[in-house]
Amino acid sequence: MADYMDFFNRDIMGSVQVLTGCYYFTKLLQKKSKPYVYVLFVIAWLAVTKMIPSGRITEFLVFTALLVTSGILICRADLKSAVLYAALTVEVMQLSYGIVNDLIGILYPHMFSFDQKIVGIVFAVFGNIALLLAVFCYRAICRCFSYYEMIEKKYVLTVLIPILMIFLMGEYINYSMMYELHFADNTGMFDYRNHYLMFVIQLFGMASLFCIMSAYKKLLQNFRLRTELSLLEQEEHSLNRYVEEAKAHYEETKSFRHDIKNHLTVVKELLQSGKTGQALCYITDMEGMTGGMSFPCATNNPVVDILIGNKLGMAKGMGMEVSCPLILPYPCPVRDIDLCIILSNALDNAIHACRNTDDGVEKYIRVSGHMQGDFMLLEIENSFEGKGLIRQGTGLSNIKAVAEKYQGTMRVKTQGTVFTLNVLLITTAHS
Repeated sequence: MADYMDFFNRDIMGSVQVLTGCYYFTKLLQKKSKPYVYVLFVIAWLAVTKMIPSGRITEFLVFTALLVTSGILICRADLKSAVLYAALTVEVMQLSYGIVNDLIGILYPHMFSFDQKIVGIVFAVFGNIALLLAVFCYRAICRCFSYYEMIEKKYVLTVLIPILMIFLMGEYINYSMMYELHFADNTGMFDYRNHYLMFVIQLFGMASLFCIMSAYKKLLQNFRLRTELSLLEQEEHSLNRYVEEAKAHYEETKSFRHDIKNHLTVVKELLQSGKTGQALCYITDMEGMTGGMSFPCATNNPVVDILIGNKLGMAKGMGMEVSCPLILPYPCPVRDIDLCIILSNALDNAIHACRNTDDGVEKYIRVSGHMQGDFMLLEIENSFEGKGLIRQGTGLSNIKAVAEKYQGTMRVKTQGTVFTLNVLLITTAHS
């Protein structure tokens, strides 16, 4: 009977415990795995624990190592995040079983009047209720503290170190308690009141864990707010610049419109006097004046016209082929400030990529897009060197932030020496 209970607790319930931890570990990383992956994980855990000396710390270390490995190789998570959530998963399981085991230790002295075999079986089954407590804690953590896409890797250690400290202190206290229990088996001097102290310590350990995660969440939220504030400052700077340029163009146009009657009078008199050549020269000069007031790119949005005109004018001056078959609705459902952020960052990246392209490759930038119902699709295509991976820097991060603001998406595609950036915006998101 004892062998059967040992097999049930160590192998059967141990496998269920590991399976539960692995499942919620993938949920914390917001990843999905095939069912066979969980089965292989349990098999690997059983195989490794059979080959090494048994012990609580050893089993927890094996469990943590397997979680980290699966997080990196299967879930494709980064090392720091995998280590953080593996430690968190193991710590929740450790504290849950510690709380229930100490509760059993508190109740056990009051059960001497009952059949000890029955009491042993009941407590062995009751001990596995800790798994329900662990599931409850996992669900709470997944709901409130799951993986952030904008996670700042340098902050991971600020939460990982306290979690490891709780784990090591808990194991040290457990080891001390087990040593005292072993000493009591020989002397009968064990004080069962220590379970009360350990029970309180475990409860505070679990509470501390949630406090640490709450502080970590606030830290990441502050980081996100700082990023959004930086984005707003860039938006304000860009919009003010292009609005000032639009005002300058408007003043030039207003001045020309004021003088147009005088210019037409001069042309009329020259033609009436038969001075056709002088009239043509005068008209040519007028064309030069209007050329300076016209936008090199006509998207139907004056602010966007100035922005794209400046960017593509700069690119053309560097010897790049440029085109802009982009027509925007007016009034546009997307704010000018948001269009400026998308297009300015995209065109800055495109110019930088073309400038670093080999001379033998055609250098070009093409801006296009269209509206279809409540969806606006912007596409910026340019040549690039076609080597290496595209890293998401500040520019692409700002574009992605605007796309998410409109509940849209940003997609980057590379094919040979062609780089394409697609931005989808849902215009009803801010209507």
